[in-house]
Amino acid sequence: MARADQTQTAVLGALSVMPMTGYALREEIRTTLGHFWSESFGQIYPALAALERQGLVERGGAADTRSSTFVITPAGTARLRKRLAEPAQPARPRNGMMLRLFFGRQLGPEACRELVEQARIQAQDQLAHLAAVRRELHDDHDHQKDSPYWLLTISAGEHGARATIAWAEEALGALSAASEASHP
Repeated sequence: MARADQTQTAVLGALSVMPMTGYALREEIRTTLGHFWSESFGQIYPALAALERQGLVERGGAADTRSSTFVITPAGTARLRKRLAEPAQPARPRNGMMLRLFFGRQLGPEACRELVEQARIQAQDQLAHLAAVRRELHDDHDHQKDSPYWLLTISAGEHGARATIAWAEEALGALSAASEASHP
């Protein structure tokens, strides 16, 4: 699925939960989907305009796009279901930290340790954030039908964060051993 199609799918999906303005949509994607998906205003507003032209969303409220509330149409719900049923495209990795570690000899062991420690701290923060989201979801009675599915994504984020923490601890040990071996 092309990037624009994925953006439209994220927008339709968010609007299937509740009608929103473009700004609220961006914030909802950032806070709710943020541990596995991101979109910018520069992607959301063109997607909303395209979806509106296709009859997949409708605008309510003021004529200004920034203050209009968008609602998914039945055709939009059908398109969302069709797109969600398509096979997921594998993501191409782009990890700046791994790029730096791969060429770590140029960076030096201390800078590499700092990168790995930052990754561990970020993963610990993510784990704490996801625990808070899990608690909020437990208390949210308005989205009980969505909750089991949302919990799957929270669980994936938690597993990923735990894996990063375990990797970081292993990597810090390997960097220490390498540093000791080069300075007898």
